[in-house]
Amino acid sequence: MFGRLFRTDPMKKPAHKAYEAILAASREPFLYAEIGAPDTVDGRFDLLVIHTALFFRHIRSAGEAGLHMNQLVFDRMFDDMDAALREMGTGDPSVGKKIKQMGQAFYGRSKAYEAALNDKDVAALAEVLQRNLFASDGAVSDEQPRQDVDATHQQAVSHKLAVYMLAADDHMAKQDRTAILEGQLPTYPEEF
Repeated sequence: MFGRLFRTDPMKKPAHKAYEAILAASREPFLYAEIGAPDTVDGRFDLLVIHTALFFRHIRSAGEAGLHMNQLVFDRMFDDMDAALREMGTGDPSVGKKIKQMGQAFYGRSKAYEAALNDKDVAALAEVLQRNLFASDGAVSDEQPRQDVDATHQQAVSHKLAVYMLAADDHMAKQDRTAILEGQLPTYPEEF
């Protein structure tokens, strides 16, 4: 009886490894240097959301196990964000509020990306990305919207990132979901 109570979820370790791979992919220097994603707290949050949403989109097709993996990755990601907020000096009373905002932002962005990815619509995806990357919604930090970046540059960055996302979506579709559930790391394009 007590054995079941203290049993470790066998999918927890692969999920944590998957999250670390997602996080590493969202921090690839080319995303910031070549594509031009904003290297800010909010920008890094958006890149993490993008990579996680792509992962969730594909792994959930593995049925119940995929949905379970996604929940474990989500939980790990938000535990990590909670710790990051505390390290940035966010006070205890504010952490819960920020985590809730981040969760809402995550789901809103994921839903918007999903529709554009389903249609393989670069323009629609770029529009959503521009709105998310360059207009702060306060989900992560108190950064102000990026007024210093002109609209033409915003559009160019958003378009490049949309092209990258579609390539990453195709790349993810070719990966063995069962192998990922068993601990193989998900991969993303390593250059653009």
